[in-house]
Amino acid sequence: MFLFQYVRHLFPDFVVFRASRWYLVAACISLILNLSTSALYPAINLFKVLVVLFPFLIIPGLFFQKTLKDDPDVVFLCLGAISIMLNMLWGIIKGNSSMEMGYYPLDMIATVIALASYWFRRYFRASTQTALLAEKLKKTDKLKDDFLVNTSHELRNPLHGILSIAQSVLDSGSISDNNSRENMKLLISVGRRMSLMLNDLIDLNRLKEGRIQLQVANVQVQTVASGVLDMIRFLTEGKPVRLVNQIPGNLPGVMADEHRLIQILFNLLHNAVKYTPEGDIVVKAQAKAGKVFIMVSDTGVGMDKETQLRIFQPYEQGSAGMEGGGFGLGLSICKQLVELHGGTIEVSSTPGKGTTFTFSLPLTDPSRLPSGNVSVLASSDSVTRLETAVSVSELPAVAAKPKADVPATEGARILAVDDDPVNVNVLVNILSLDHYEIVTASSGKEALAILSENEWDLVITDVMMPQMSGYELTAAIRERFSISELPILLLTARNRPEDIEAGFHSGANDYVTKPVDAMELRSRVRALTELKNSVSERLRLEAAWLQAQIQPHFLFNTLNTIAALSDIDSARMTALLEELGKYLRASFDFNNSKKLVPIEHELAFVRSYLFIEKQRHDDRLDVVWEVDDHIEVQIPPLSIQPLVENAIRHGLMKRARGGKIHIRVTNCKEYVEISVVDDGLGMDDYTLKNVLEGTLEKPRGIGLINTNRRLKQIYGKGLHIESIPGQGTAITFSVKK
Repeated sequence: MFLFQYVRHLFPDFVVFRASRWYLVAACISLILNLSTSALYPAINLFKVLVVLFPFLIIPGLFFQKTLKDDPDVVFLCLGAISIMLNMLWGIIKGNSSMEMGYYPLDMIATVIALASYWFRRYFRASTQTALLAEKLKKTDKLKDDFLVNTSHELRNPLHGILSIAQSVLDSGSISDNNSRENMKLLISVGRRMSLMLNDLIDLNRLKEGRIQLQVANVQVQTVASGVLDMIRFLTEGKPVRLVNQIPGNLPGVMADEHRLIQILFNLLHNAVKYTPEGDIVVKAQAKAGKVFIMVSDTGVGMDKETQLRIFQPYEQGSAGMEGGGFGLGLSICKQLVELHGGTIEVSSTPGKGTTFTFSLPLTDPSRLPSGNVSVLASSDSVTRLETAVSVSELPAVAAKPKADVPATEGARILAVDDDPVNVNVLVNILSLDHYEIVTASSGKEALAILSENEWDLVITDVMMPQMSGYELTAAIRERFSISELPILLLTARNRPEDIEAGFHSGANDYVTKPVDAMELRSRVRALTELKNSVSERLRLEAAWLQAQIQPHFLFNTLNTIAALSDIDSARMTALLEELGKYLRASFDFNNSKKLVPIEHELAFVRSYLFIEKQRHDDRLDVVWEVDDHIEVQIPPLSIQPLVENAIRHGLMKRARGGKIHIRVTNCKEYVEISVVDDGLGMDDYTLKNVLEGTLEKPRGIGLINTNRRLKQIYGKGLHIESIPGQGTAITFSVKK
C-alpha cells in the first residue's frame, strides 16, 4: 500500500492513480482480514492475494511507460521495475513450492534504492538548471541596466544641448512676441522634465553600485518644498487639484543633500499628482525625537495592501486603472535616497480615499528643537518662491496653461483630450498656427460630456489616460458618430502593429506616434478636418438635392388635382396653385444648402407641402398644428419636411381611410422640441431598428437617414422614433437655442 502511494506521488500525471482511493480501501480491508481471520476461506485468501499483487502488476507497467518518454534517468526506473518483477516471481515460486524457503527482501531494497536514486537525480538536475537560469538572469539584468544607463547618457548630451540653446535664446531677449516666449518656456519645461526621468535611470544604477555620495548641509525644508511645489504646479493645470504647503515657518533645518531632497519631494509630489484626479495634495512636516518627519498626502485613488508592499520596488506601477506613464522608478529611488540620509520612508493608503508618504531626515542640531513637538499649522495656499541657489537646470519652467475655450475662428472645431497638461499645451500651440478652435479635456469622461455641447470636426485623444483609455473613448464616440461623421486621431507612444490594430479596431481614423512631429500632426489634422467638412457638405447638398428632386408622381397628382378643381372650385384651385408655387420656390431655395435656417423658413415649407397634400386627399388627411409662440431658433434646413412626408406616404396613405398627423413645436428653456406624430400603420421592431441605418431590404429612401446624420453632427443627438404597429409612429428631435 505504501509503495503504491509513493509511486503515485512520484508520478502524479498518470491517469491510473485517480482510482487509487479504492485500492486504499481494499488494502485496509485486507489488513483487517489479516488480523481477524485465518486462511479457512479461499475467497478471502484470493482477495488478499489480489490486493498484494495489484501494485506489483501496475507499477512495472508505469515504469516502462515512463521509459518510453525518453526520461534521462530511465535506467533507475528500469532497475526498480525489474526488482519488483523479481519479487513477484519469487513469491509465486515460493508459494507453489513444497520446500521450506527463506525470504530475503533484497529485491524490495533494490527497488527503494532505484526509486530514491531517480528522485535525487531529478532533484539535482533541476537545481543545476535553476542555478544556470539564475546566473543567466543576473547577466541579463546587468545588461539591461547597462543598456538603460548608456542610453540615458547618450540622450542627455543632445537634450542638454537643446536646453542650453533654448535657454540662451530665451535669455537673450531676441524673442519679442509673448506667445513665442511662452512656447520657448514650454519647450524648456518639457526638456527638463525628460532630463529628470533620465536622471532617475542613471541614479538607479548608481544606487545599486553604491556610487552616490551625499553633499550634506543644513537645509531648510520650507524653502525646498515651496520650490518643488512651484516645479510641480504646471502638472495640475486643467485638473481640479489644489497644492497646499502646510510646513510651519519655525521648523528646524535638516542635515541633507539639497539636490537629493528636491529629487525626493519631486518624485513624491509627481506621483501624487499622477494618481489624484481631483482634490488636495498637502505637504506637512513636524519635528520630534531628533528628526523631521515630512508627509506628502493626497486624496487620490489610493492603494491596496498588496500594492503597498511592492510600491518601493523598481519598475513597479501602482493603481492599474491609473496609467500615468513613467518608468516606475521614482518611489524606489526615494526610498534608497532617504535611507542614505539615515531616515526611513513609509506609506499608508486606503483605496479610493488617498495616500500618505512619510519620510524622516535628521535634524541639523537637536538642541534647537523647541520644547514639545512642533505642531503643524495650516498656512495659506500661497507658496513662497524658492530663494535658495538651486541650479536652474533642476527646475522646470511652469508650462503654459491650456486654453479651455479658444475664441471662435473660421477654422475647424477640435476637441483635444489628454490627462497631461504639457501634452495639451503642445497640441494647442502646434494647432493654433492653423487657426483651429481648440477645446481641451483632461479625461475621457469629461470629453464625452463636452461632446454633446457643440458640433465637432475632429477629436484628438491620448491613448494612455486614467480611468478611460483612448481606445475606450474612441469606442464610446463610435456608438454615436460614424467614422466619417466625426474623425478621431489617436496619440500613442507605442507603434507596434498590435497597438495600431487596436486603435483602428476601436474606430480611430488615424494615429500619430509620440513624440509628436509638428509638421506630421498638422498635416494629419488638416486631412481629417477636410474629410469631415467634405462629408458635412455632402450631407447638406444631399438634403438640398433630395428636395430639388420633386417626385414625378407627386407633381403629376398635384396637377391632376388642380385640373379637377378648375371645373368645380376655382378658388381652391387658385389657392392650390399659389401653394404649389411656394413649394417649388422653397424646393429650389439656395438656403437649403446652408447649415442652419430660421425655424419659420422650414415651417412655411412644411405648411405648403401639407396644404397640397390636404387638397389631394381631402378628408383622408387630418392635420393638427401645435406650435408655441415666439420661437426664435435656427434649425437644419429640410429637417421637418422629410419627417412629415414620410409619415403621410408610409404611414397614413397606406390605409384607405387615411389618418391624422400632429406637428408639435414646443418651446423649452434651453431647447426646442419638434415632433411629428401620426396614427398610421406604424413599424415593427425590425423596421424600427434599421430604418435609420439604411439596412432594410426595401429601403424607404434616404431622407430620414440624411436628417438623422445631420442632427447628430450638429447637436450630438439624432431622431428619436417610437412606433407601434397598427397604432402609429412618433418622431422627435431637439435643437438647442
